[in-house]
Amino acid sequence: MKIVITDYIEPDLEWEAAELAKRGVEFRYHQLKFAPLEEIIAATRDADVVIVNMVAVTPALIAGWEKCRLVIRHGVGYDNLDLAALERAGIPACYIPDYCVEEVAEHAIALILACARKLVASRKVLEDSSARGRWDFTPVIPVYRMVGKTLGIIGCGRIGSRVFQRLASFGLNFLVCDPYLTAERKRELGIQVVDHDAVFRESDFITIHTPLTAETRHMVNARTLGLMKPTAYLVNTARGPMVDADALAEAARNGRIAGAAIDVYDREPPPPDFPLFGLPNVILTPHLAWYAEEGGWRIRELILLEIDRFLAGQPPRFVAKPQ
Repeated sequence: MKIVITDYIEPDLEWEAAELAKRGVEFRYHQLKFAPLEEIIAATRDADVVIVNMVAVTPALIAGWEKCRLVIRHGVGYDNLDLAALERAGIPACYIPDYCVEEVAEHAIALILACARKLVASRKVLEDSSARGRWDFTPVIPVYRMVGKTLGIIGCGRIGSRVFQRLASFGLNFLVCDPYLTAERKRELGIQVVDHDAVFRESDFITIHTPLTAETRHMVNARTLGLMKPTAYLVNTARGPMVDADALAEAARNGRIAGAAIDVYDREPPPPDFPLFGLPNVILTPHLAWYAEEGGWRIRELILLEIDRFLAGQPPRFVAKPQ
């Protein structure tokens, strides 16, 4: 039995190596995120289980595998996996959607609050006022209270529902768009769902918590941004390609919307000419919504759990299926 990690974000994998040694499993790990295909194939050719963080699992890579029987995606999303190609090869792909629910929900809420209170702009107001020797609050005026405002949640699964539950006491109204919620779950949360355009049109804050699919790619675009109130904010902690960054930059720059807070990007890290850089009404964080020390260890434990299930002949807990 051989398990190979193609790329990883942990400071080291000594814990994994020790645990897999106890199980008598051969274990190899690499940092091949930017490596050529041939190098990735060479490292994974004879693996029974391949664990990937950001390496793209393409048909060409899959064709180079001799005996792979499981792919584990280190993370919540799986848009770097060609699920159709894996299905054709008879290789199940699993992912870990339940390791950082609290972290991402907390980060999204922090960004919503930072937008509402204009916290980043307030720091500049403080420094400029200090230099002048007198207060000038003009750059952050107006600020509105959140009570009575409307939060739109696009995607009300694990993370979106946690944002809803955490903010339920804030005196907000909620609009939820999630066509995949079951009637039972809607009753459990006490919500009704609305369509996509209603969220953009009526919300004061919009937070996105859906997987990246062909359906959700560039869901935030010139048309949907045009539906938003000029006082509204957009928050994205899901996946970068949900948002057309050029269209968002234009809307923020021209005052078509009040601003945005973004943690995820089409290309990561974003290039120096990224259109949202330098915009005073856009808060940018470095794709760290997932991170907390607790969550960082939890995903390692859950990946080991998936390996143990595989060794015991049990199916993965969460299998990613092609759309």
